[in-house]
Amino acid sequence: MKHTCFALMTAVIILAGSAVQAQVNQCAKRADVLERLESKYGETRQSIGLGSNNSVVETFASTETGSWTITVTQPNGLTCLVASGQAFETLEQVAKKTGSPV
Repeated sequence: MKHTCFALMTAVIILAGSAVQAQVNQCAKRADVLERLESKYGETRQSIGLGSNNSVVETFASTETGSWTITVTQPNGLTCLVASGQAFETLEQVAKKTGSPV
């Protein structure tokens, strides 16, 4: 699951890199964003990764409601909302055996 979320977050960063900076109204201090995600939506951090420009990409989700949010925190500490939606679920992936055919 962590690999899947990291791949998704990386794709979001690549596709939305310039859009994040343009959406200043979707950005705030990290503490404020995290408090709102927790108090209003019941979302907690489910995954984390490092973006290409030293930004931190995180997925937050509620296991009760299935709502989810992807955030990007820039090196200056500003956290921006990149995407959100419904029907979040954690998937178990079975690791391939080493040396097995593709």
